[in-house]
Amino acid sequence: MTLRELKPGQQGRVTSVGTSGSMKRRIMDMGVTPGVEIRVIKVAPLGDPIEVNVRGYELSLRKDEAAQIEVES
Repeated sequence: MTLRELKPGQQGRVTSVGTSGSMKRRIMDMGVTPGVEIRVIKVAPLGDPIEVNVRGYELSLRKDEAAQIEVES
């Protein structure tokens, strides 16, 4: 499943970041790397952005970025 599919309050462990190039580097530079726990805090009414907690801080991701992050519950 992807991070985009998680509902507020759910969490999972990142298994992979499926995109490549500059988007993958940017996501990984923000601390979203394989093996890290990530929790969805809230999702905007139209689904964009998605606010998550990763490594003790809050981060907002666009839904297309969240769709590239594979997680397991």
